Amino acid sequence: MSLQAWFAFVGTSIILIAIPGPTILTVISYSVSQGRRANIPVVAGVALGDSTALALSLLGLGALLATSSFWFAAIKTVGGLYLLYLGVRLLRSGPSSESPLELKTPMPCWKLFANAYLVAAFNPKGVIFYVAFLPQFVNPLVDVARQLWMLALTFVALAIMNATLYSAFAASARSFLTSPRAQRRFNFAGGSLLSAAGIWALTAKRST
Repeated sequence: MSLQAWFAFVGTSIILIAIPGPTILTVISYSVSQGRRANIPVVAGVALGDSTALALSLLGLGALLATSSFWFAAIKTVGGLYLLYLGVRLLRSGPSSESPLELKTPMPCWKLFANAYLVAAFNPKGVIFYVAFLPQFVNPLVDVARQLWMLALTFVALAIMNATLYSAFAASARSFLTSPRAQRRFNFAGGSLLSAAGIWALTAKRST
């Protein structure tokens, strides 16, 4: 994998993970309602949950992509179509009606950790997204499995930093993060990137 491809992956990932989804809404919810005491267990749960989802996605993906050029091209094409679908859907979507829950009863740290882990690890859309997204930055002529795990570790590290920042500033930024205007901006940025990644995947020629 070239350094240029890695930087492109990092830049795209940073913007995509900043878009509030179920995991980030959970982080905001607990950080607002439980205070700073929730920061460590919630971020730890997100970290382990993302790692679990990525591991499940890559256990068979690396071997499959390394099998033949046909399967690499097939998965890359299907992934490109899926990314394009997600992008168009995000561009057409309006502000979410979901909002962070107002929990007033103190919750044990183990429960905060467990809930954050379950949300991050067992989101089916997350697993499918990883399978579609990561191969777009892989060079099929080099060790595919090693590249996928490198991208996975990078993505988890970025997700941890993202969850930490959201958790630290959730209380003061809650009204902004959940406002319709902010959500429209997030949707436009994420939808544009996903659509561009999908189009690129469908039109790029495989190296020989």
